Amino acid sequence: MLKILAPADHASPLCDGVSRRNFLKIGGLGSIGLSLPKLLALESQAGIGSSHKSVILIYLVGGPPHQDMFDLKPDAPREIAGPHKPIGTNVPGIEICELFPRMAKMMDKFTVIRSLVGAQAGHDAAQCYTGHVPTGVAPPGGWPQFGSVVGRLQGAVDPAVPPFVSMCYDCTHGPYNEPGPGMLGSAHSAFRHTGPSRGDLTLQGITYDRLADRARLLSSIDRFRRDVDNSGRMEGMDAFTQQAMGVLTSSKLADALDLSKEDPRIVARYGMGDTVKRIDENGAPRVPQSFLTARRLVEAGARVVTVNYSKWDWHGGPGNDIFSREREDFPIFDQGITALIEDLHQRGMDKDCTVLVWGEFGRTPIISKQVGRDHWPRVAMALLAGGGMPNGQVIGSTDRLGGEADSRPVTFPEVFATLYRNLGIDVNTATVTDNKGRPHYLVENGAQPIRELI
Repeated sequence: MLKILAPADHASPLCDGVSRRNFLKIGGLGSIGLSLPKLLALESQAGIGSSHKSVILIYLVGGPPHQDMFDLKPDAPREIAGPHKPIGTNVPGIEICELFPRMAKMMDKFTVIRSLVGAQAGHDAAQCYTGHVPTGVAPPGGWPQFGSVVGRLQGAVDPAVPPFVSMCYDCTHGPYNEPGPGMLGSAHSAFRHTGPSRGDLTLQGITYDRLADRARLLSSIDRFRRDVDNSGRMEGMDAFTQQAMGVLTSSKLADALDLSKEDPRIVARYGMGDTVKRIDENGAPRVPQSFLTARRLVEAGARVVTVNYSKWDWHGGPGNDIFSREREDFPIFDQGITALIEDLHQRGMDKDCTVLVWGEFGRTPIISKQVGRDHWPRVAMALLAGGGMPNGQVIGSTDRLGGEADSRPVTFPEVFATLYRNLGIDVNTATVTDNKGRPHYLVENGAQPIRELI
């Protein structure tokens, strides 16, 4: 909690000449002798904040069709291959769907995992957010999602920006939604751009919705800052005190969420979406601008940003023919994801920011009579980029029908171990504690980072 102490007697200065109303109290730090300026100074001395590693995790709601996206089987029987053709990319030997022409031109910046195994069979996003099978044995309180763990272990890069921000929209099918902080407790929940926790960011009664209004924000703390600025004392304070004052007046998070502050040409590059219309009523809206907002949040200081995107559960039937849906969805996704990766490279963020795209399982090799593909947990795909990884490669392969991992099976815990490594967290030593005081390693079965990406 942030407080500005302002006693009734404004004529009672402290010994340094600054009135009590200008004293900052940040939670309980004052009780242990650590003011925010001192804390920021200590962090600087320790090198904290000098390297901002981050992850953008994009969940494709409902399970994307791996064999129609990045693992096409043109020589398979017609009832398996589908109508789309593979095209070459700027990496010799790698082919992807013809509906991803932008990605094909910059495949050297992506890595495709074609042999993701160990998925569960139901529509549950938990495994994509935690790395743990939702039906497995969990500690008291439940497994926390990835962003909650990172926030717990690494804290905030910038005191004005939460370490974990969720751009996910609420889905009417409950298991599609993020599982939450689990055993770590609500203190490590994501800050959400929608829903009840829009009020998570509060300063003197000013909520997130009003933070964007600079006039209202300044009316809450105007006297505090003006007293200092007009006296000229701001210039005499050390840099960390100025940074602490900046926290109180910061609208950094609100600005990151406000795309009107972005170059319109960049916004246009990502493509347009609709935050109201749902492709399927229980999925997420198709909003590629969420990718842009995720980048802006990382720039502002977030360590982990989660995004849920569209609805990929294409069983077929009237109005849900899988190949018509792919012809509609794939180009929009192609534009949005390539704009994000291009953006990260142009801004010099590609070494520090890892992007992961996946869903809860793959789809059946055989096309159904309803012209759809059903749930298929035996093998799935993942798409990665950035993170300073040696991208421009394909990891693993499937059999001739795209139904089983044929080489180099990769597990969900291995993917999460890679994300933790890219953030500077050692999965061999780092633990989190459940609500009974027992420590737990971050990934199961001693999983290690994917060796091809180190």
